[in-house]
Amino acid sequence: MSAEPSTHPFETDLDRTAANFTPLTPLTFLERAAAVYPDHPSVIDGERRFAWVETYARCRRLASALAGRGVGLGDCVAVFAPNVRAIYEASFGVPMLGAVLNTINIRLDAATVAFILEHGGAKVLLADREFSPVISDALSRMDTPPLVIDIDDPLAQGGERVGAIEYEAFLAEGDPAFAWSGPDDEWRAISLNYTSGTTGNPKGVVYHHRGAYLNALSNIVGWNVAHHPVYLWTLPMFHCNGWCFPWSLAAVGGTSVCMRRVEAGAIYRAIDEEGVTHMCGAPVVLGMLLNAGDDAHRPLPHPVHVMTAAAPPPAAVLERMEQEGFRVTHVYGLTETYGPAVICAWKNEWNDLPMAKQAERNSRQGVRYHVLDGLEVMDPETMTPVPRDGETLGEVMFRGNIVMKGYLKNPAATGEAFASGWFHSGDIGVVHPDGYVQLKDRSKDIIISGGENISSIEIEDALYRHPAVLEAAVVARPDEKWGETPCAFVTLRPESSAVTEGDIIAFCRENMARFKVPRTVVFGPLPKTSTGKVQKFRLREHAAAL
Repeated sequence: MSAEPSTHPFETDLDRTAANFTPLTPLTFLERAAAVYPDHPSVIDGERRFAWVETYARCRRLASALAGRGVGLGDCVAVFAPNVRAIYEASFGVPMLGAVLNTINIRLDAATVAFILEHGGAKVLLADREFSPVISDALSRMDTPPLVIDIDDPLAQGGERVGAIEYEAFLAEGDPAFAWSGPDDEWRAISLNYTSGTTGNPKGVVYHHRGAYLNALSNIVGWNVAHHPVYLWTLPMFHCNGWCFPWSLAAVGGTSVCMRRVEAGAIYRAIDEEGVTHMCGAPVVLGMLLNAGDDAHRPLPHPVHVMTAAAPPPAAVLERMEQEGFRVTHVYGLTETYGPAVICAWKNEWNDLPMAKQAERNSRQGVRYHVLDGLEVMDPETMTPVPRDGETLGEVMFRGNIVMKGYLKNPAATGEAFASGWFHSGDIGVVHPDGYVQLKDRSKDIIISGGENISSIEIEDALYRHPAVLEAAVVARPDEKWGETPCAFVTLRPESSAVTEGDIIAFCRENMARFKVPRTVVFGPLPKTSTGKVQKFRLREHAAAL
């Protein structure tokens, strides 16, 4: 493509004006929802229910009140809260000012929270009362702590108010008719999200309005979401801005059902009583539903659409979910790609396959989102795509409008991540002949045994097919002869305590090549992050100490 300026009349005679060009922003979805569906339910939070016209007014109040406290363009406003209405409203109210929203993982320790608040330059912090011990500790570590606004949720368990004002009182300071404006440039930052790194300080991932707008719409198209879904917040809104779903739901006039604590009984109850049609979550949430006790489980009154990501879901879990009446869509992405950027787009011909084969297809990560420009699995040294043979390993790479702006205050890490014009994910995968990508491991999780590359995910998938296995994770264990060998960590079902290491190893020998079979099996619960990812670095430490 020529870099020379065009002299063609298609380009020279027709200019951008206010009439024909507006920077993209997902904030317009809220304005439209309030105008088109003013009385339709927008947010259900405990006993409180709101319509779209009310949510729009509350978001404008929040923007107005923040402006009254000196918050403006480029300022950072942080939120430390579970899935309550305040975090949903902040998804719109904060960027209405041109400010940047930083939602913080509520499972983090005080030292990390203090680092994030200081690194992001938070001017204001909305903090849920239940987490006041962590917040107080974090603030005490800061030289210049932000203004704290307490979210005094009646469903909070314990804690105390530590801020200058309570959230509802703060909203009362604001104007429900506040004249907000969208960004003057769609490249402006809309949010700041921190990676859940296992070593060192987390990196600050910056999103822009354009990417948030596009991914919000891509969620709708890829998942085939009709207007007015009833969406249950089992996915934390602090995680990648809830995969951009706060904005997606405004676009289709959906209803957000807030869920402060993700529990199987509460999920089944919300499906039954609130008519939930859609929900998102990591595979740990799927396991929670499948293994719910009789006191929590309820038959589904209608099919429920579930979007799952994080760790690749085992085919056996997907098969059981479908049998229960959940319609599972598998997506894949990273914090750096606004959440989901790859989807296992379903093909009609798969409907004729046996259920187990359908689940196997659905366990692949899939193809690029509609708004992602490029998705490749490449050799990171030569930057050439791997063959589409389902076997050759390479690094998964992305490029396009739903790749982050970069890492805040970290040009070296940004440059490394964007080397050669692609975002390097660090995930290792293959491409099947039909073009569908399938992850095999994180680059650091591949097990190299006797010169052979072994996928921990492949072994985990086999382990999940064992009837006694509730959860499983596999890591490398140092070995003098082979360099590394697979070590399996297994959580058994309560009724299967008699299963032994030998039983698990024998099962694996029947289901995979001998060199892939775990040499060691450790029984017990698996350590996880708040978003359901198994903390393999802890398991590697455990395996090395065996």
